Amino acid sequence: MTEAVFETNLSGLLYRGKVRDTYDLGDDRLLMVASDRISAFDVVMNQPIPGKGIILTEMSSFWFEVIEHVMPNHVIATVNDDLAMEAVEKNGALLELTPDLARRSMVIKKADRIDIECVVRNYIAGSAWAEYQQFGTMNGQSLQPGMRAADKFTEPIFTPSTKAESGHDMPMTPQEAKDLVGIEMHRTLEDKSIEVFQVAHDYAAERGMILVDTKFEFGLIDGELTIIDEVLTPDSSRYWDVSDWRPGHFPPAFDKQFLRAWLLETDWKQEPPPPVLPQEIIEQTQHRYMESYRRLSGKSLIL
Repeated sequence: MTEAVFETNLSGLLYRGKVRDTYDLGDDRLLMVASDRISAFDVVMNQPIPGKGIILTEMSSFWFEVIEHVMPNHVIATVNDDLAMEAVEKNGALLELTPDLARRSMVIKKADRIDIECVVRNYIAGSAWAEYQQFGTMNGQSLQPGMRAADKFTEPIFTPSTKAESGHDMPMTPQEAKDLVGIEMHRTLEDKSIEVFQVAHDYAAERGMILVDTKFEFGLIDGELTIIDEVLTPDSSRYWDVSDWRPGHFPPAFDKQFLRAWLLETDWKQEPPPPVLPQEIIEQTQHRYMESYRRLSGKSLIL
């Protein structure tokens, strides 16, 4: 079993996010290292999920290949891919990677990030369900009355949110999103997000899994719209087993469900500092991440 990595400290640290540490390699290249940090309700827990960063890296690498015919991505090479790395200049933080850190790292192209979370939903769940229960809306837009938990929409819906550097991402109305990125870019982001979602949804369905919702991040590389960061992992997506789903009931999810459910039962106010996580919650969360990768990719990881 790999040792947990809460944070990395290599040369050229550019940015430390909720999960990933990013290093500048020069020549418009970055090294993105996925730690084992986990966040819930936009707060990073003080305890990591061992091996989570390896799972995220492998799963993003897998999905980038599945969707590459739909959307270009920022990956130059997954560091653990010896063949792909033969063409990559080794410098800076790359020279300091241990074998374990290599398994959780990607060399990527530097992009001008578009500051919006491109969320696509095909079922009502999570924060969308919470908003609907309280206001009858989703992202400030009215929904039909009488919807049940886990109900399926007639088609995937684009529900963007703010991209917060810290604190909570906030849902945006269509007009707010258009005001932020412009009408034409909003239309493009919506179209491409739904197109990628549909490809991934159909792929997952063939493997007995439902892609409930997900969020994408986009940037511009040499003026071309490109999908960046991670893609379709349990950190950014909600998956259900197709045999578990029925309207009015939320099935067990292959994501942070155990963690979120436990946190909701505490008196924690969803602000730092987070509570101490029981070992059982850490282990169950790790298991669901591992299982989602196995079911979707058909491969098993040894951590």
